[in-house]
Amino acid sequence: MTAAAEGTRAAARETGGWVLGVDSGGSGLRVALARLPGAGHAGGGPPEAVGSVACPEPVRTGPAGIDAAHLSGQLVPAVRALLADAGAAHLAAACVGAAGMATLGTGLRAELPGVFAAEFGVRRLALAADAVTGYAGALGERPGAVVAAGTGMIAMGTDLETWRRADGWGHLLGDCGSGAWIGRAGLEAALRAFDGRAGGSRALRRRAEAVFGTPLSALPGQLYPRTDRAAVLASFAPEVARCAEEDAVAAGIVRAAAREIAAAAEAVCPSREGTPPPARARTAHHEPAGRHGRAVRVAFTGGLFKLGEALQGPLRAELAGRLPDARIAEAAGGPLEGALLVAARLADGALALPGDPALLSVTDPDAGQTSEAPGRDAGSTD
Repeated sequence: MTAAAEGTRAAARETGGWVLGVDSGGSGLRVALARLPGAGHAGGGPPEAVGSVACPEPVRTGPAGIDAAHLSGQLVPAVRALLADAGAAHLAAACVGAAGMATLGTGLRAELPGVFAAEFGVRRLALAADAVTGYAGALGERPGAVVAAGTGMIAMGTDLETWRRADGWGHLLGDCGSGAWIGRAGLEAALRAFDGRAGGSRALRRRAEAVFGTPLSALPGQLYPRTDRAAVLASFAPEVARCAEEDAVAAGIVRAAAREIAAAAEAVCPSREGTPPPARARTAHHEPAGRHGRAVRVAFTGGLFKLGEALQGPLRAELAGRLPDARIAEAAGGPLEGALLVAARLADGALALPGDPALLSVTDPDAGQTSEAPGRDAGSTD
């Protein structure tokens, strides 16, 4: 980093510059503006947002991936409004976290740096998968693992050198243990009961008929043409959890989901073989991680865990067997808070989360970085 760049960042720390966090997902686009704390601030979490805007329309995707023009069309006026309301003239850094960034984000990585530079003078920009901003929101910059589960399911882990990913492959190929996975298994059991086949559940058949109507043979015709099939399947997961209290088939489905979630957490935990964490992780504010004799933080976030004890009880039992040394941590925040944290660390030149071409790419001319955050290249996980 040049002396001039360091001076600019020092001035921002003294006066408190502005940073932007963006979260783009299936429920739309959320944008938050925060002021960097001044010099001497010792807090380790994200800066507190002073304003936010929600755009309910999800960003479109097409054959070329996430539609950068559609995202920019929503984002630019939202950011202008936030800056005007706060009386802010300049952004020190920004972070955009987006669902599908890893596999569908080529266009965003090509176009958004230019948009932010032209519209807002932003030179330091992080583009991240929403699983990464979700990790940052939940655990900050500590080594550990985070499982995000709702309609889908993905697990992310890091030792602050590389990322590990498990699942997140969508409801057709994976998302095992997710809301869509539980709902699909519950509806299969309902249809087995409708057919008179083994493995069916009369309780789940009754619930499916109450939700989707009779005869149940009409369910495929309702479901298959829909573009939101995963969400429809996930909507039946709470019914499976309720039936699990008295129905053995439903209880088995939820226990199987807990096994899948715990297995994903185990797969991404850093230092799972007992090797010491890298030197970058052994700092005053980063707790070491490992499986043998070291506590590793594991957090769970997302709407699926609102299913309650029906899921959480079996999950605790699975984790006790697979990760006996894990420290279950409450998620401190969500993807939007994580995006603000990444932006603040980027503005300060202190981002510790590892870079990855698909998961976390950074544009930072002052530091000579134009493709990845600090850390060894983990390679694409897709």
